[in-house]
Amino acid sequence: MSARFAVVAPTSAERARPLPGDELVSEAVQLDRAFTLPAPPDQVWPWLVQLGKHRGGWYLPRSVERYLPPARRAVRRVVPELQHLAVGDTVPDWGGREATLTLVAQDRHRYLLHASRRGSVSLTWALVLAREGRAGTRVQSRVRLGPVKHERLAERVGGALDLLSLLGLAHGLRERVTSG
Repeated sequence: MSARFAVVAPTSAERARPLPGDELVSEAVQLDRAFTLPAPPDQVWPWLVQLGKHRGGWYLPRSVERYLPPARRAVRRVVPELQHLAVGDTVPDWGGREATLTLVAQDRHRYLLHASRRGSVSLTWALVLAREGRAGTRVQSRVRLGPVKHERLAERVGGALDLLSLLGLAHGLRERVTSG
């Protein structure tokens, strides 16, 4: 496993480039992560489409999931019934009974854009796929939060939670796309 994958660090170009949904939450705290998977975008896409609570799950690595009750573990296969996600569909999220993500845009094999509201804060979550090399996919995740009263706190606490979530997701996806 490369260090670049383990760190979940975006390049400076990835941080700077505009992504779908950036315009939906202005003056936002922006959290960028990125990682590379050893599979082409058309093999990564089905896993991203079925993400979510009461869907495919959130894809932690097996070494972490073994400590979760079986009902809380994510699927380890692409589920055909979960491949139909349309703009306007709402996916339950962790963080409370009312926490949801609504799909506001998608471009097959290229990106998913979710939006949500948590109290007075709006957020967007873009997952963007780009082919890397002959058979790889670069996955970039961008969360934008706003308005935020305490930006440093949001960057540090939100950033730490985002990093942990994306580390788990990156490693869990890697296991799944390489398991054949």
